[in-house]
Amino acid sequence: MTDFLTEEQAGRIVDAYLENEKPSPSTQDILDSGAVPRLKGYRARPGKVSDCIFGGRGDYLFKQKGQPPQKIEFENPPLDTRTGEPLILMVRTARISTHDINRGVIPLKDQILAMNHHYMARMLAHAIGTSQFAVPGLSDNSVVIAAEKLAQLGFENVLRAFMAKSTTETSLYVHYMRGEREFCGHRLPEGLVANGPLPYVMDTPSTKSDEHDESLSSAQLVERGICTPEQYAQIRNNSIFAFGIVDHFLRSKGIIPVDTKTEHGINRRGEIVVQDEVWTMDSSRFWLEGDYAEQMRQFLARQIGELNPKSYSKEFARGFSEGDRGYTQEQRALIAVRYIMGIQSLLGQRFEPDTRSREERVVTGLNRCLDCLVG
Repeated sequence: MTDFLTEEQAGRIVDAYLENEKPSPSTQDILDSGAVPRLKGYRARPGKVSDCIFGGRGDYLFKQKGQPPQKIEFENPPLDTRTGEPLILMVRTARISTHDINRGVIPLKDQILAMNHHYMARMLAHAIGTSQFAVPGLSDNSVVIAAEKLAQLGFENVLRAFMAKSTTETSLYVHYMRGEREFCGHRLPEGLVANGPLPYVMDTPSTKSDEHDESLSSAQLVERGICTPEQYAQIRNNSIFAFGIVDHFLRSKGIIPVDTKTEHGINRRGEIVVQDEVWTMDSSRFWLEGDYAEQMRQFLARQIGELNPKSYSKEFARGFSEGDRGYTQEQRALIAVRYIMGIQSLLGQRFEPDTRSREERVVTGLNRCLDCLVG
């Protein structure tokens, strides 16, 4: 049996991290410092989960509390691999956001989600492709990912096997509770319950924008020119195939895959492949199967009024969200421990943190990617 960290041991690791926590330079600060000489003068595009570095033009919305969003535009020098592919370097952060509000940073989250992503991406590459380059010498918990910069298809591919309770406006649950019985082209039956199963795995795409997301049917995506019918059919079919692979893999570990979202784009060879996160605890929900089965038994016997399964996902953190406030130290610690316990259960291996400073991990990762791919 794998020697997992217990919750108490994970708590001690997190407490030690918090006791020694120091402000870390941002990705942009690292670039500006010249610590990675080949990227001196580049602008990083900040994101909710990762900061991205690439060649050519880019933009992002800079949001400051109490101020309207400001669009920042920039143009970087070219950044291509030695074989001519446009390169994007993604620097995973420990930031966490819920309801489009940045709640701060969670200890070790960047490493944990990197491990999560790399494991799942390898397992599913034959089903949904990948834009990622293999970089020798980088471990799975490396927070720097190198990938081909794709021509992005402007929607999130969301698959749901359960009607998970959520406060997110684009969720099936919110629409169903409003009385709507059609969602993203699917007819919803009466009698669905919060956190209960759906009749089948439903594809419920959502637009991707800086302002607000919108759930649409595949027909609406095509009508708006976001993708072609053939592109959507490929993404849907391959993703449902991948869902089945994950379901089989995780059920053997006593975990239920509830829902997930992925993003896709077109590479230089004209292939549609997945980009960014793949089946992580931030992009997906996972429930403990034994806990869920017992709750379902009690629910059907009317011993409890609602299903409230134990979750290994960002949904746990959403429960602490209040207004536009960040998380307290105690909440940060609790969330970090849940992430540690989650990654151990998902991957079936003990979590071993990289104790180097974040700056050292980022600089080492960027230089390694550039050495391997650019020269």
